[in-house]
Amino acid sequence: MIELVKQVKTKNNNEIQLFKAESHFSNSGKTILFIGVFHGEEPEGEPLILRLMNEIKKNSELVSNNRILFIPALNPDGKAVNTRGNSNGVDLNRNFPTDNWKLSAEKDQFYSGEYPASEIETEFVMEIIDEHKPDIIITLHTPYKIVNYDGPAKELAQKISELNGYPVQDDIGYPTPGSFGTYAGVERNIPAITLELPDKTDIETLWCENKKAFLYLINI
Repeated sequence: MIELVKQVKTKNNNEIQLFKAESHFSNSGKTILFIGVFHGEEPEGEPLILRLMNEIKKNSELVSNNRILFIPALNPDGKAVNTRGNSNGVDLNRNFPTDNWKLSAEKDQFYSGEYPASEIETEFVMEIIDEHKPDIIITLHTPYKIVNYDGPAKELAQKISELNGYPVQDDIGYPTPGSFGTYAGVERNIPAITLELPDKTDIETLWCENKKAFLYLINI
């Protein structure tokens, strides 16, 4: 069974939704959170999450004893206009209240926001982590075709890599002050996977590449 458990309106009156899938035995398992569309010009995560939700609807035993949480699209305002940032031009992956957060010198595509957690979308995720205390978090991005990780997630990243063929990379290659990975993985010690999907690839191909990894994650 999948149910809508939390939602919030964005500045542009779009809805961000949190869904939950669980079995009668979920109190004894793990809580796993999937997040799609951190960046509006990276929409591929949403249809993949919806596809996974549909698989669970057809066979609820896939979740085993776990509780699975889904945010299909964290940044619907950015998605609507195909921009990285939200309706305030903030890169949500630079807006988390981490020790290394810093105010951007310019309001460019990596704009941090005026202060940490200034955005509705950021607060929504923070509330979910506080309320549901996920054991594992997976965020879906493009375009690098890698399995990136933060926190105690090296072994998990390696397992995902075995299943989808994407190489593991512990460093994205450039500074990310205020990132979600730092907030959740480094500072809260939650295994956090950033699954970077290949760019310009159709959804069916992405699903075929990652289906085994997704099914592994929900039944871990």
